Amino acid sequence: RLTGAFGKKTLNHPYLERSLLRFAPVPATLPQNENARLVALRDLGILDSAREQAYDDVASIATVLCGTPISMITFVDEHRQWFKSSVGFLAAETDRDSSFCAHAILSDDVFEVRDALADVRFIDNPLVTGQPNIRFYAAAPLCTAEGHRVGAICVIDRAPKTLTQEQREGLRALARALSHFLELRVTVRRLTESLDDVKVLSGLLPICMHCKSIRSDRGFWDRLERYVEDHSAARFSHGICPGCMQEHYGELMAGDPHLVPARSE
Repeated sequence: RLTGAFGKKTLNHPYLERSLLRFAPVPATLPQNENARLVALRDLGILDSAREQAYDDVASIATVLCGTPISMITFVDEHRQWFKSSVGFLAAETDRDSSFCAHAILSDDVFEVRDALADVRFIDNPLVTGQPNIRFYAAAPLCTAEGHRVGAICVIDRAPKTLTQEQREGLRALARALSHFLELRVTVRRLTESLDDVKVLSGLLPICMHCKSIRSDRGFWDRLERYVEDHSAARFSHGICPGCMQEHYGELMAGDPHLVPARSE
């Protein structure tokens, strides 16, 4: 609503107001758990990964469900939003300050902007004034198993719009499916790493018959503990078995009945 220079006339038209006033884009505030959220995002190993059909299929379903020409599956990194999949938009990423999805990850529910030109947070956003010319935006956040909102599935239109209740629920369902994809991705990676460890440890290892050192594939001889720690996630603690206790500390044990080792099975 503008007055003053126009006398008693009052202007309510958003496009005329935009030509008279300039607004700076309003970046989203940071989530309270931002550091932990970024750690969880990096742990997914999804940033800058290749396109995958499963994600492309979900993005395509979102455009059909919501009747929009554009959809994206985005992940909000420290300084950028990166697109794992997109329909109707070719860019691979944009800066975080202009990101609508940076706003979407602040809530557990669907975030909706019915007309970006009527919203002071987005009226001069470069994604509104330029490609992809966002007017309508809606997104549901993607969550890790620990509850970190790492990204969003969003739909975009170049005209004002409002989702129906059924479309909102459908967008929530797609977000839940994608969140399960992320959990599966982490599980598969960890299983693969464990299998690699097993393959390394199950191979035929050349071992010294005297000191029990192991020869690595580079020809160096390492203590067993170091070799295992270098090739797996295993770590060692040390103790003394009953047999060695009897052999090396027999006299000490004889003087203290409490040190008598339990019988070995």
